[in-house]
Amino acid sequence: MNYRHAYHAGNVADVVKHLVLVLTILHLKSKDAPFFMLDTHAGIGSYDLTADEASRTGEWRNGIGKVLAAAEPPPGLSAYLAVAGAEPGRYPGSPALARALMRPSDRLALVELHPQDCASLRRLFAGDSRVGVHFGDGYAALKSLLPPPERRGLVLIDPPFEAADEWDRLLAGLRRGVERWRNGTFLVWYPLKAGGADERFRAELAMSDLPPTLGVELITRPRSGPGLAGGALAVVNPPWVLEDQLRRLLPWLVQAMAPETGDWRLEWLVAERPVTRN
Repeated sequence: MNYRHAYHAGNVADVVKHLVLVLTILHLKSKDAPFFMLDTHAGIGSYDLTADEASRTGEWRNGIGKVLAAAEPPPGLSAYLAVAGAEPGRYPGSPALARALMRPSDRLALVELHPQDCASLRRLFAGDSRVGVHFGDGYAALKSLLPPPERRGLVLIDPPFEAADEWDRLLAGLRRGVERWRNGTFLVWYPLKAGGADERFRAELAMSDLPPTLGVELITRPRSGPGLAGGALAVVNPPWVLEDQLRRLLPWLVQAMAPETGDWRLEWLVAERPVTRN
């Protein structure tokens, strides 16, 4: 799977990933103490939906396009939609979303391996002392940049799934990060596609020595077909309010984006909690 993000910005997978990111940041902001965020695969930070890449696939139209056009979104989506829809024709990546919600005392570290994308990040965040942009491998950053001095915050691991061994690197990187920052919240994004790779990954997570980990899935079409069927996250040390928030919001998102073929699931991968389905 080649996931150069300019082609996929604002799609269904982005919606669920970025909603969980925003809800996690809002929870961190409920306390006065500053927080740290590490984005291991940051991309370019913000995306032009009228550019050739996004226009060629049009994936955003079935994702954030439908969500912004839907009537009466629930209040729990307001912070996400305010940032996602702030600039017509553009969609914020996770770096731009995070910066929009950060306070002066909070700190953001962005890691990007693609030289041109890293240069774009540096231009976008030039002059913002809260944001550090690092050129390099995101998995290595899970060792070099953790634990942070703030001691509270989150890590977003959102790999491109270009390498044949990406699933193995993702699991190893997550384990390494959690070993170094046991009380941090880790948001791990992965695609839902045919072939069962995501199911094997969840099974390996369930057998790992991880803190409580919540599995989140938003599905918009059957996995038996080609392409992306939806997006999922494993949330290590999730905010205590996250499960209840998503139980209210995921059904609405399914109705907004894929009322005929959509589905959702919340599942505690590490913890004795029941599976919740619609």
